Amino acid sequence: MFNSILSAFRAPKPEPLSADNVSLVLSAILVRVAKSDRLYAFEEIEEIDEILSQRFGLNQIEAAKLRAQAEAFEETAPDTAEFSEALKKTVEYSERSGIVEAVWKVVMADGIERPEEHDILVAIAQELGVSIADLHTAT
Repeated sequence: MFNSILSAFRAPKPEPLSADNVSLVLSAILVRVAKSDRLYAFEEIEEIDEILSQRFGLNQIEAAKLRAQAEAFEETAPDTAEFSEALKKTVEYSERSGIVEAVWKVVMADGIERPEEHDILVAIAQELGVSIADLHTAT
């Protein structure tokens, strides 16, 4: 499963992601953000599950399973810029803005905004083409 998604990132002209792949890539981005400060806090895990539940209409168990898949995928996945580029090509601007808001929620889930988390939030917003004004709205 992961190999087909990874090969799509490596293709000369990547295809837009399918809906299932979008959910996995977004989930992996959220996991990567949570791990960016080398502390994968319980509050961040809860927030990721809540975001996945709301965004994709999943129950708690389904959201936890998706997060677990994303944790495995994130370890072998391309860099964050490639993730973000794939999402940018696949989802509309309003949804990309919502992704930045979701990333912000994960950053603040443990109540502390660490520089590593802030840096990855800004990088994702820029890669997704979300304007600075929208970034401030999310923060």
